[in-house]
Amino acid sequence: MCILKKIAALSLAVLLFCLVAACETIDSFIDGEPSAPVNTERPRAPPVEDSTIVDLPTEGVPLMRAPAIPIVLMPEASGERVEKNAKAIIDYSNTADGYVMVKWLAQTSKELRVQITGPSDTTYTYLLFNDDEFNVFPLSDGNGSYTIRVFEQTEGDKYALAGSLTTDVSLHDEFAPFLRPNQYVNFNEDSDVVAKAASLVSGEDTLLEKIAAIYDFVVNNFKYDVGFAEEVIAGGHKGYIPDLDTVLARRVGICLDYSAVMTAMLRSQGIPTKLVEGFAGDVHHAWISVFSEETGWMDQVIFFDGETWEMMDPTFASSLNNSTSLQAFIGGGGNYSVMFLR
Repeated sequence: MCILKKIAALSLAVLLFCLVAACETIDSFIDGEPSAPVNTERPRAPPVEDSTIVDLPTEGVPLMRAPAIPIVLMPEASGERVEKNAKAIIDYSNTADGYVMVKWLAQTSKELRVQITGPSDTTYTYLLFNDDEFNVFPLSDGNGSYTIRVFEQTEGDKYALAGSLTTDVSLHDEFAPFLRPNQYVNFNEDSDVVAKAASLVSGEDTLLEKIAAIYDFVVNNFKYDVGFAEEVIAGGHKGYIPDLDTVLARRVGICLDYSAVMTAMLRSQGIPTKLVEGFAGDVHHAWISVFSEETGWMDQVIFFDGETWEMMDPTFASSLNNSTSLQAFIGGGGNYSVMFLR
């Protein structure tokens, strides 16, 4: 019971240290004066032909702050199944493990994008780095048909199709996409976040104790980067992706940094973890969801009241004094909307 009470402090949503602007947004919502509505629908992919020029704006950056080492599962471009042309190569050899890998081959000074549309018809848009390395992208939409498209910028937010592939995916298990690194949760066996996670859980026996040890470290040692958040609000750092070892060394960041670091630490310990991106109210946000056999997927914000698992948001609670209206806003999680699982 002690550890369950300790989990009461857990925000597995990692809604840590709420940004003032974000708090004001929620405050106005609770007071009955909601800000302008935000489109929180998951994006759908329009039909794309080889000659089509499409608009691909960069996605927003989530801001709200609010003992043996297991084998670290690493992706690989094994070359068994590939789709290749003069511009790009898509390696889909390991879709059953929940990922594809893409590398740009041609010379270009333009920006590059990868779009992945899964069986739910949700479209994920990612940066593709032109660094002669394979980029890893998760197949987080479950079993079914996926279309992977590679785009090259023509001008501004307009992009031309440079390669595509449609393939059926049958995952080894539902956890496969949430146990490995990818572009947003980028780590390897030698990463500092992996070594730190191993150190933190070395004396813990149960899964919940391991989760609590990692959570306590992040919450007690990291600070919200208000200055960086303000830069993002002002339009800077579009397409921001955390460098996890840098975040760990600095121990400051925005909600995406907190979420990505915790996700990497937990995945490196073989604990299925989703990096979730969406909205809390109308504020762009990131949190995590962790799986245990005792609880199933612990979604959004969870605490244990001594009898049952309930919804709670400790970030807003600390900012708004745990008011009755705040609890009404949190409710059963209905004001949270999921857009992406990274």
